[in-house]
Amino acid sequence: MSARSGPPLSFAEAFDLPLSVDLRTAARAFGVCPKTAYKLIRFGTFPCTVLRVGRRYRIPTACLLRSLGIEERPVYAVDLELGAEHAARIDDLQDREGEYCG
Repeated sequence: MSARSGPPLSFAEAFDLPLSVDLRTAARAFGVCPKTAYKLIRFGTFPCTVLRVGRRYRIPTACLLRSLGIEERPVYAVDLELGAEHAARIDDLQDREGEYCG
C-alpha cells in the first residue's frame, strides 16, 4: 500500500478547501506522500508557503492553488444561471416599485 494519504485532489475538491489546509491535504494536492512533504519543508523546498502553528503545519489555500497553477476560481454555468435569476428578480422588483411610485 502506498504511503500517500489518498488519491490526488480533484478540481472540485480543491475549490471546496477552507482558508488553510493541513500538510496531509497539501501533500495530496501535489501528489506526494506526507513523509516527502515533511522532507521538502525541512529542506525549505516545499512548493508553497508553509505556516507553523504550534506543532502543526498549515498551508494557506490561496498559496496552494497558486502553486498548482490555479489563479482564479472557475465560473460554472450554474453560478451564471443563479446570478441571472437574481438579477431578473431585482429588475422585476424595481419595475414594480416604479409602478407604485408612478
